[in-house]
Amino acid sequence: MSQHRPIKGVILDVDGTLVDSNEAHTRAWVEAMEWAGYHVDFKRVAPLIGMGGDKVLPEVLNISKDSPEGQRISQRRKEIFQQKYLATVKAFPGTAELLHHMHDQGLKLIIATSAEPDELNKMLQLIEPHIEELFENATTSKDASQSKPDPDVVQAAIERIKLSPQELIMIGDTAYDIEAASRASVAAIAFRSGGWSDEDLKGAVAIYDGPADLLKHYDESPLARGL
Repeated sequence: MSQHRPIKGVILDVDGTLVDSNEAHTRAWVEAMEWAGYHVDFKRVAPLIGMGGDKVLPEVLNISKDSPEGQRISQRRKEIFQQKYLATVKAFPGTAELLHHMHDQGLKLIIATSAEPDELNKMLQLIEPHIEELFENATTSKDASQSKPDPDVVQAAIERIKLSPQELIMIGDTAYDIEAASRASVAAIAFRSGGWSDEDLKGAVAIYDGPADLLKHYDESPLARGL
């Protein structure tokens, strides 16, 4: 049997992975579109969360995020999310404990998210004050011309963490995370916490319910055993 390749770093998605925010983001998008005069069903938008606005708006409304209308809707979504829904978002059980455990095991941690930098900072504070100190760095929408499932944000994370793709694993909650990781030659662990089925997440090397479930099974996981 071949020797397992050790993991030295972890690339982490945030929304739906570390914090329970997918529904809040969906509602903010739906309300922003309604505000702009477009009635879109919640179920139409929900499966798209995990992509950035550069993907959501063309997919749903055939509007570019960079167009005046796209910028207007994106800005309104951000306002609605921060003013109305951010206060409803909570970290998943076990999130802080998992992050501390991975860090204590000597793994380098970095974030790769489609969120904007100011939103990311607010999300991290929901996990634990100063939790950002556990991370080497973070890549956000500002670091990627294309959001997931394009690999841009993952590739940016690889460059910043200064490890090879083979030394890394990504943790996410959507098929977009798995595809983005795969296109950057990084293996992925998936969480069911974002609402996706095991069939949707089948490209992952392992699937867990969420942070607490991975922490419970940590010693048997790819993080401890390698790939």
